[in-house]
Amino acid sequence: MTAATLFAATLLSILPIDTARAEFTVCNQTLDVVNLAVGQKIDDADQTDGWWTIGANQCVNVIREELANRYIYLYATDVFGHAILNGSVEMCVDRRRFSIRGIEECWQRGHIAARFVEVDTLEQVRWTYFLTGNSP
Repeated sequence: MTAATLFAATLLSILPIDTARAEFTVCNQTLDVVNLAVGQKIDDADQTDGWWTIGANQCVNVIREELANRYIYLYATDVFGHAILNGSVEMCVDRRRFSIRGIEECWQRGHIAARFVEVDTLEQVRWTYFLTGNSP
């Protein structure tokens, strides 16, 4: 190994490596597999996206960039489609993978209306939400 190679290897081992960090993570602390949908404002319009499947005692990164919104909206179902995280903010979901712009008139546009839980991230740029059996 040459001195230059050794120096480069040493330098790489001490410098921080720029890795992708999750900025909004959901951790499923239940004993069941859950399907998750996420709502947020994107370009001044409400948008919902889904589905992420999260195994028991697993975490999933659902928003990979720094949070630009104080409020993130979550809706979760069990594997049978029954709501297990059911809030008060009505937004749209679909049966299969989706990305839906707008939250009005879900049924008229061929989607399903679901009640999302509002998560206040306190204007932080990173947040982790823990889904427990006692979640609202």
